[in-house]
Amino acid sequence: MGLFSRKGKNDADRDLGEDVGSGTSEGDDDLVTEGHTGRPVSRRLNDQERARIEAGVARLGELGVDIDDVDAIGSAYDAALARSRADSAADGGPDVIVDTYAIAIGEHLARHSAREWAVVTDVFGTDLGLVAARADTVIVPHNLVGARWMRGESGWVPRVVSHLVGLRPRSS
Repeated sequence: MGLFSRKGKNDADRDLGEDVGSGTSEGDDDLVTEGHTGRPVSRRLNDQERARIEAGVARLGELGVDIDDVDAIGSAYDAALARSRADSAADGGPDVIVDTYAIAIGEHLARHSAREWAVVTDVFGTDLGLVAARADTVIVPHNLVGARWMRGESGWVPRVVSHLVGLRPRSS
């Protein structure tokens, strides 16, 4: 999906489920991405994907990042970006940093907006994302972080993530 995606369209994981916004779609990721109609397709997480998110959340806890505080996520991301600019291997390198803060943003959205984690396939490939019930839009945190990482952009996390929460707030 993004520059730092874990899954490409040729990966072995081919299990698709729910077509976001239009019922179900079953088949091969290659078929979905090559003949894609423009609508993202999602499926529920499997145990390995849940474990990936849990490991990311644990890593964030070890770093002292409060996932419920968007400003804390932003500050930690900006600091990791600065360290990486000084030393490309800092904090495990770009792939680890992008994955860590994509999971932070995704988990924040899962906790504070009416979205839930899923595996999303679109014209760009397959990756972890967030979907909302009866909505035809998805958010792929790895794309949000990866694109801004490549541009060296800092200071964006609180503004962007707060906006996304505001678009689909969790109802009490």
